Amino acid sequence: MTRAARRWGLAAAVAVLLPACAARTVPPPAPGAPRFPEFIAPAVPANLAPPAVVQRHDTGWQSLQAGDLRAAQRQFTAVLNDVPAFYPSAAGLGYVALARKDFTQAAAEFDRALTSEPRYVPALVGRGEALLASGDRAGALVSFETAITIDPTRSALRERVEVLRFRGLQDDITAARKAAEGGQLAEAREIYTRAIAASPDSSFLHRELATVERREGNLDVALAHAEKAASLDPNEPRNFVLIGELYEAQSQLARAAEAYTAAAALEPGEALSDKIEALHEKAAFAAMPAEYQAIEMAESMTRAELAALIGVHLDDLLRRTRRRTAVVMTDTRGNWAAPWILSVTRAGIMEAYPNHTFQPDAVVRRLDLASAASQALSLIAGENPRLAAAWRNPRRRFPDVPPGHLNYAAAALAVEAGVMAPTEDGSVQLTRLVSGAEALAAAKKLQELAEKRPR
Repeated sequence: MTRAARRWGLAAAVAVLLPACAARTVPPPAPGAPRFPEFIAPAVPANLAPPAVVQRHDTGWQSLQAGDLRAAQRQFTAVLNDVPAFYPSAAGLGYVALARKDFTQAAAEFDRALTSEPRYVPALVGRGEALLASGDRAGALVSFETAITIDPTRSALRERVEVLRFRGLQDDITAARKAAEGGQLAEAREIYTRAIAASPDSSFLHRELATVERREGNLDVALAHAEKAASLDPNEPRNFVLIGELYEAQSQLARAAEAYTAAAALEPGEALSDKIEALHEKAAFAAMPAEYQAIEMAESMTRAELAALIGVHLDDLLRRTRRRTAVVMTDTRGNWAAPWILSVTRAGIMEAYPNHTFQPDAVVRRLDLASAASQALSLIAGENPRLAAAWRNPRRRFPDVPPGHLNYAAAALAVEAGVMAPTEDGSVQLTRLVSGAEALAAAKKLQELAEKRPR
């Protein structure tokens, strides 16, 4: 009988017996941690059966994962009594037997499922587990390899197969790991090299050897093995994470970000997203002029440096801001920070002097930082009024800057928004020089506020 005919017959049988199935529906067990997380759920392919049958099958699987093997067997058996060709429930009975360590019965049930659908991966993997537990390593390998051929994304199973293939070398693998853990890296490398000679297509072994070479400082060799591992198993995210780490160690930031992005595409996660974002920031910083890179360590800073900091950290905000009339400045041409000076002056965050100079080399005091911060906060408030309500109309009191002071409003706004901080005695010391670290912290806080989306 062809597969299409079998499926047609199954659908017809289900249609006839559906009322009986629906009548014996039982509620699923309460959810909890699965008792057998390593088991592959025998999913029901689309359009194989009506929802009532699928629901009873799913209840059986939930009972199994809740540890109630009797209830699971009852559910799967009842479905199969009504619909003998419903192979997902046959696989379910296989897993029930596997949970009971009745490996002979488990293999028989999985074979029953595979008789109806030879390409059913949950049954192939379960059959492999049953055969392996029974001591039939060759038969288990056939089942596992067939499952991988059908579903190449199962990286964990692929590694399991690799381990089985060179189980004769397992003692060597254990010895290599032990040697590596004990710092005997040359011995570990020798053992892994020998294992790879016996199993050259093992992604796992190449990744292990890459880790050893990395610890010895052989980054180029380690990278070659990591890339070989990725080529052998492009569905394993750990291969690409290792490649990213090796490129990062070599300061090849763009390539590292590319590798981490490939890993994140296979297995998204916050840790990888943070790595990628940090790399982009490092790459952008590395591309900056030397003058910009030195800002953070400077004890004092210039107006050009402040303009660059604000221009870089508020780049998106400045791009969204309507530009004012071009500002005429006679002393910024050829300055390393000229593009950012132009950007912040057009946006009104910093001002040129009446004599059309910017004075890029003039030192920055806290009153200059407060003024620039307040202008930037005004732009942010224009886009996000609700956010600005938290620091609009500040009522701060400073012992050295009374409310009537010319610079009070700017200082109070900057402090209220968290962009600047008063000293321990509550003063703002507007005439004090600003350090590079202080200005960088202020620019990062402004960027944080600017990136908060209105609600």
